[in-house]
Amino acid sequence: MSTVGFLGSDTFTIIGRCERTGMLGICVATSPIAVASRCPFVKAGVGAVSIQAFTDPRLGPLAIQLLEMGYSAPKVLKELTESDIEPEMRQVGIVDKDGNSAARSGDKNYKWYGEIVKKNYVAMGNGLAGESVIKAMADAFEDSQEEWLEDRLVRAIAAGQDAGGQINGLLFSIGLLVKDKDNVLSRVDLRVDHNKEPIKEMYRILDIYRPMIPYYTNRPSNPSLGEPEEWLRKSMSQSAFQRYQEDYLLGITPKDTW
Repeated sequence: MSTVGFLGSDTFTIIGRCERTGMLGICVATSPIAVASRCPFVKAGVGAVSIQAFTDPRLGPLAIQLLEMGYSAPKVLKELTESDIEPEMRQVGIVDKDGNSAARSGDKNYKWYGEIVKKNYVAMGNGLAGESVIKAMADAFEDSQEEWLEDRLVRAIAAGQDAGGQINGLLFSIGLLVKDKDNVLSRVDLRVDHNKEPIKEMYRILDIYRPMIPYYTNRPSNPSLGEPEEWLRKSMSQSAFQRYQEDYLLGITPKDTW
């Protein structure tokens, strides 16, 4: 099967685990709106799963449940494939808490489709310009191991887009979901549901959100941190705070100076 329309089920995704921190996360991109509402599922200390192509979001919670029961990524993939009434229309990728990875592309996915499955990550996609897309994603993820997981994931998607992305040449929606190893709350949960330059916009909002990650991570157990603006003002220099305020209010891409 192939598609050249503007609203195909084409998708490309990186599912990753950080060896240093144990973080788990997914970045997924496509042309249809709000992809992050359908495909990525991540649970801290358990695993990360993406169900895509002609996705069935009901499979995501099942996969997470099986991982939580102690099933490895390959075993979960086997169970999902056997349980699904239309496995050939899905593309599934899984990385478990130990970095074991598994993926499968049904033969009714849009061409080109495929996956790279290695320790700590899966790079996969369907309806792509070619295999070079997922190879570029894999290389970008492997070459950025000293960065935070959220940055590595977005970098991989950007590399895939630069390598040709989807066969229809269109990209409007991107989602980023990252969990710390021991925190049920999301470290990062950002979406660009519809934008003509979704990767650029994801970089912008990630840069805006980045200084606030420690605040939102710690506030549930320490509400005395106060209001976000008050905390932020105390955590950076006056000049950096002023720049951040301007960028936040005006939508200008922040400078990495704090």
